Amino acid sequence: MADSMMSKAATMEIPINSNGDSRTLAEDDTLEQDLQQVMVSGPNLNETSIVSGGYGGTAEGIIPTSSIKGSNMHHTNSSSSITADEASRGVAVEKFDIMKKWGLNTYKCTKQMISERFGRGSRTVDLELEAQIEVLRETKRKYEIVLNLARALTNHFYSMVQTQNTLGDTFADLSQKSPELRDEFGYNAETQKLLCKNGETLLGAINYFVSSINTLVNKTMEDTLLTIKMYENARLEFDAYRADLEEMSIGPRDAVTMARIEAAQQQYQIHKDKYERLRSDVTIKLKFLEENKVKVMHKQLLLFHNAISAYFAGNQQQLEQTLKQFNIKLKPPGADKPSWLEEQ
Repeated sequence: MADSMMSKAATMEIPINSNGDSRTLAEDDTLEQDLQQVMVSGPNLNETSIVSGGYGGTAEGIIPTSSIKGSNMHHTNSSSSITADEASRGVAVEKFDIMKKWGLNTYKCTKQMISERFGRGSRTVDLELEAQIEVLRETKRKYEIVLNLARALTNHFYSMVQTQNTLGDTFADLSQKSPELRDEFGYNAETQKLLCKNGETLLGAINYFVSSINTLVNKTMEDTLLTIKMYENARLEFDAYRADLEEMSIGPRDAVTMARIEAAQQQYQIHKDKYERLRSDVTIKLKFLEENKVKVMHKQLLLFHNAISAYFAGNQQQLEQTLKQFNIKLKPPGADKPSWLEEQ
């Protein structure tokens, strides 16, 4: 029965050999029993009583609220009060159940994580999917390096263009004030202005390149990695409840144990379905991410190459044609500056 439940098509269970004693530690069983005892022995929120004499007093100090009656209390007010009390008790019980389930789930997952870490448990591994996930993380790290370098290039090149613009203005001013060197200053002023104009065009291409890489890395890839994180958490929960079911299956089979095994089987199936659903989601997202990455990078690398080549070749026409080819529109000078009214 247990073998048929644990069969998987695309995954395999990889046991982690024990580094020491292979027996189940008594401390784990004791900790689990203590936690379950704490969860079960909580306060009974369905009973309301007034305690006289403080916590831990004798039974004589407990006065049931049902015995408190007033001669001037009406039946309708009493019914409304009871209804409100029952509603508040229901909310309290619901919150308590949620905390109980969360505590048990956290304990099971923590126990599974520690067991895997110290070589006393087993984990479910999809080798092909794990390899694809590792490739994605490595690709993201490398693309982040490219993005940071492209941003640094943009900053340095922007500073150079600003310097060329200032230098061109200075040459033009000296051309007017130095008649004997008017032509020489004039030539250099025109050259610097042309370089500045081409530099601004190249900056437009590089900024578009940086923006596209940033979207790919910090939005598209990050979204896929978020789904992968959910998948890894679901895998841990699945293995935790699988180990719990296996532990129950090898014990005695009395009526109480069979009821617990049935409940554990239901939880196991719930987390198995969640794990398989998220595994399918990760597989699909990785496939579409790869296709999108190739498409985006093909376009952006072609843009980067053509723009850089045209700029350093001094081919202004080719540089402008490259921007038109990729539908990049440059902002006019001063477009980012506030208007006179906005400055006031």
